[in-house]
Amino acid sequence: MSAMSKNRGAKRPFVFVNMAMTADGKIATANRAVHSFGSAGDLRHLYELRATADAVMCGARTVEISASILGNGGEQFRRRRLKNGRAEFNLRIIVSGGGSIDPVAKIFRHRFSPIIVLTTERATKAKLKALRKLADEVKICGRTEINFSAALRWLGANWGVKQLLCEGGGELNDALFRAGLVDEINLTICPKIFGGRTAPTIADGQGLEKLALTRKFKFVTARAIKGELFTVLSRA
Repeated sequence: MSAMSKNRGAKRPFVFVNMAMTADGKIATANRAVHSFGSAGDLRHLYELRATADAVMCGARTVEISASILGNGGEQFRRRRLKNGRAEFNLRIIVSGGGSIDPVAKIFRHRFSPIIVLTTERATKAKLKALRKLADEVKICGRTEINFSAALRWLGANWGVKQLLCEGGGELNDALFRAGLVDEINLTICPKIFGGRTAPTIADGQGLEKLALTRKFKFVTARAIKGELFTVLSRA
């Protein structure tokens, strides 16, 4: 990936975000019933990106709604991971500030690689106890909000994460953008319109209130493939 060299020598992992959105900037319908709308080519692109990552990170709601197990995509991508010098399976990271994760979520029924939960002191003792039965490690990374700078340094130092892929949702992405931790965005634009003021976007949550605080990126590539636009943006 084009921007990776910018992060050499840094103590935290290189962070790249992968999202698909509609032409009007939505990542799901207003009721969140439709969240997967890209083509087979976009799905392949997702697994190709995972094959370059040491770890894949998602918010708890995204993991639950999508029923994702954050896997490597099968044998051909397992081989690609090994060719890329990665372990055959990526680490799986779930983010939940309150520690609220469905204990019967599909991801917990597939134990092919470690699962790490990042949370805060808002998580009750009961929730932490339950999470520690489900995950390989539960890391408290702040009092009320996750300190992602510290969390990423911890992932690098304790789990050897050098390349971290974030797959949303919008609130997790927003927190990473606000913290200035996103190095690259892989964005697939699909020729669909969802509309709806409550439909989520790639960066929901708190957002930035001043133009001077804008996180700036530049387009590196943009390729139209079978009706979808695959773009790569790097930190400006």
